[in-house]
Amino acid sequence: MVVAASERLHVIQDEDSSKRRQILDGARKVFMDLGFDGASMGEIARAAQVSKGTLYVYFADKCALFEAILEQEALQHGQVVFNFDPVRDAETTLKDFGRAYIHLLCRPGGGSAIRTVMAIAERMPDVGRRYYARVLDKTINRLSDYLKTHVASGDLRIDDCDLAASQFMELCKASLFLPFVFQAAPAPSEERMTEVVDSATRMFLAAYQAK
Repeated sequence: MVVAASERLHVIQDEDSSKRRQILDGARKVFMDLGFDGASMGEIARAAQVSKGTLYVYFADKCALFEAILEQEALQHGQVVFNFDPVRDAETTLKDFGRAYIHLLCRPGGGSAIRTVMAIAERMPDVGRRYYARVLDKTINRLSDYLKTHVASGDLRIDDCDLAASQFMELCKASLFLPFVFQAAPAPSEERMTEVVDSATRMFLAAYQAK
C-alpha cells in the first residue's frame, strides 16, 4: 500500500512532537532536582532517555530547554479558564478565581519553574521578565479588566484596578504559596484553600465594595 506524502508528514510530526515532550519532561525533572546551574545536557539526556545527539537536534543548549519549559508553563496558565463574565457578582467571581488561581500555583510541580526562575532572574533578567509578562502579568490584567467593569457599574470603588488585582492575588496566596514553593509545607488542602480565599475576598470587599 502506498502511503500519501501528507500522511507520512503527519506521522513524522507526531513522532517529533512526542520526542520533544519526552525531552521536556526529562528536563523538567532535572531542573526540579538539580536547579538550573546544576543541570547539564548530559543529565537531561539521561533523564529523557535520549542520546545527547538527539537532544541537540531539538535544543541548542539548556537555556533553550528552560525557555521551552517556561513556554509550556505559560500555556498551562493560559488554558486555565477564569470566569470573568462581567455580569457575575464580584464576591462569587473573586472566590472562584482565587481558588482556581491557588490550585494552579500549588499543583504538583507547580512551584518548580517559579523557584528556578527566581534563582536565575538576577543573572538572566530577560528570562525573568518574559516569565512575568507571559504568566503573572497576564493574570493580573485579566482580573483588573473585570474589576474595571464593576467600578464602572458602581459596585466597586477602586482608583487603581491593577494594584487592586495584585493585592487580591497576594491575599489569596497568604500562608499557602510561600510555604509550598519553598517546600516548607505540602500543597494546601481544599479546605485550607477555601478558608484563605474566603478571607481574602472578605478583606478585599471590605476595602473596595461601594458602601
